[in-house]
Amino acid sequence: MIEQQSPFRIANYRAFWLARLCMTLAQYAMLLIIGWQTYNLARDAGMSVGGASGQLALIGLLQFAPLFVLTPFSGLAADRFDRRNLARMAILLQLACAGALAWLTYDNAITLNALFLVAVALGVARAFSGPPLSALAPNLVPPAMLPQAIALSSIAWQVGMIVGPAVGGYFYDVAPHLPYAVASGLFVLAIVALGFIGAVPRVEIDNQQGPISQIREGLVYVMHNKMVLGSITLDLFAVFLAGATALFPVYARDILHVGAPGLAQLTMAPAIGAAASASWFSVRPLKTNVGPKMLWAVAIFGVATIIFGLSTSMPLSLAMLFVVGCADMFSVFIRQSLIQLHTPNDKRGRVSAVSQMTISASNEFGDFFSGSLAFLLGPVTAVVLGGIGAVITVATWSQIFPVLRATKSFDPPDHLLEDGQNRDHTGD
Repeated sequence: MIEQQSPFRIANYRAFWLARLCMTLAQYAMLLIIGWQTYNLARDAGMSVGGASGQLALIGLLQFAPLFVLTPFSGLAADRFDRRNLARMAILLQLACAGALAWLTYDNAITLNALFLVAVALGVARAFSGPPLSALAPNLVPPAMLPQAIALSSIAWQVGMIVGPAVGGYFYDVAPHLPYAVASGLFVLAIVALGFIGAVPRVEIDNQQGPISQIREGLVYVMHNKMVLGSITLDLFAVFLAGATALFPVYARDILHVGAPGLAQLTMAPAIGAAASASWFSVRPLKTNVGPKMLWAVAIFGVATIIFGLSTSMPLSLAMLFVVGCADMFSVFIRQSLIQLHTPNDKRGRVSAVSQMTISASNEFGDFFSGSLAFLLGPVTAVVLGGIGAVITVATWSQIFPVLRATKSFDPPDHLLEDGQNRDHTGD
């Protein structure tokens, strides 16, 4: 029926979408300025380009460590407790981080140690926000709407990635503390929006098992489901190797010479490409040959990364980053849809936690890897080698996981539909 064609007709989903948009806007405004302040403080202290790149690597490592340690427990919590409350508490911690950085920057008291401490706190907060939100979304729409709901949710994420860096880069030029102040307000809005989501039913899990056994159950499910395992690990290794985001401050200051506004543009370019892909999928959902198309998208991601790494032209760099974003969103849309539709509701929190661990390994730990490689070999070599590694990963995964090449549609296994794990909890 027409009234069920758009997830936005569901009140709970509208509140969820707004909360995700506000949270992502705030996160990316903060992350851009944290990286920019870290790199500039290091350079102004007399460090070389390589040494300052190493400080960016450390920021990535400090965010990754708590994510890696805590995400399995947050995934279990997402299956046992109210996912809305967990997300609200995680956003509240991010609000505290934004407020602290706003005050320190305004007072001209910002230091590398303060930025490192906040990086750890943000890692903790993101560990406890990702699994609950990922696991919550499928409970808000009927299964037929889920791919479209994921595309729309990705639009919120990508719009946040586009506008967030603009908030960070351009507001920083007005007043260095302003991006953090605006981020604080956005986190407040996200918490309020989550409060408008009505109660959603949760499938009870076996409480006879201990926490470690329950966490292990989620890991075992991922390991045994080749579709889920292949999709998750493809993203892990490709983005881990080819992630150039951590080196954007290096390119902005010392390669392209475009300053803070240029840094904002570099960060926005892949997000604009990703938003374009997500917008397309929201009106024209992908239905056929989803596995092979995911593999091709990751290969294109790697090739565009190579060209960006070699570029000394700002227009060419922005164009390649736009392609990177399009290809990344293409693969992310397929991967998220496959994982959510091929996972029973009582394991979604824990499987989402495994997925977030790999995303964190590819992003935050990937930042550490890229920064470390840039310290050893130089930023250009680091980015180019990463892009080559992503292409090799695609060729390897297409052989290790033939199920990815063979997957033609998003249709979940019949037993999941029969279990009723995707029931419509609309909250209209």
